[in-house]
Amino acid sequence: MRVSQVARAGTRLAVLLPGSGSDEVFVRTALEAPLRAIGVAVRAPSVRPGRGVVDGYLRALDEAAAEGVPMLVGGVSLGAQVAARWAAQRADRSVRGLLLALPAWTGQPGSAPAAVAASATAAAVRQDGLAATISSTRADTPGWLGDELARAWGRHGGGLAGSLEVAASTPGPSESELAGLPIPVGLVGLRDDPVHPLPVAQQWRRLLPRAALVTTTLAALGQDRATLGRAMALAWLRAQRLDRVDPG
Repeated sequence: MRVSQVARAGTRLAVLLPGSGSDEVFVRTALEAPLRAIGVAVRAPSVRPGRGVVDGYLRALDEAAAEGVPMLVGGVSLGAQVAARWAAQRADRSVRGLLLALPAWTGQPGSAPAAVAASATAAAVRQDGLAATISSTRADTPGWLGDELARAWGRHGGGLAGSLEVAASTPGPSESELAGLPIPVGLVGLRDDPVHPLPVAQQWRRLLPRAALVTTTLAALGQDRATLGRAMALAWLRAQRLDRVDPG
């Protein structure tokens, strides 16, 4: 559905991007129904695996913005970081809000756990092959997460290593870029995820002028993927009522 069609239907559109090695299937599964319940329609662009994955994300955002109707943007992990930086660098007012889940780093990735993990996985795929990497990952992760990674990584296929390498080297929004975003931001962090440390989400909440942070857990996502979407919907509703974020 085009942005203009969504606007005429009285629903706001959100263009939401997947995390590294993930895909639009997870975005729709986790976020679509809870956001639809509060009047937000989700567009999840298809992933273009390989070293052009982030360029594909940016192209999808540019194409949506070119439709000329105000919208929300955001995503999960890498998708959240790409969307936030893209919004911060735009001079117009086409973006009316952000929906961001599981930010992994601010600015340069450095030794952020998610960047290290992406690089290590890419190296394993190149050395051992996709099937062997999926098998070893399954052995070291909770069952539901292993299943999800196996499904998404299988869809990336031969492009997975390139996708992960680009993700691991892509800067997130800087502190000044986050501080310069005056729009409402619904932000979600996980309390038990070492790859996406909660302090990063808390830092973003402090920097963003109108952000509300809602937390949940990986364990809850294991029981119901839509837990992530419900947390995002609640954060968005709270963010719209904020004039500014409490610095605590």
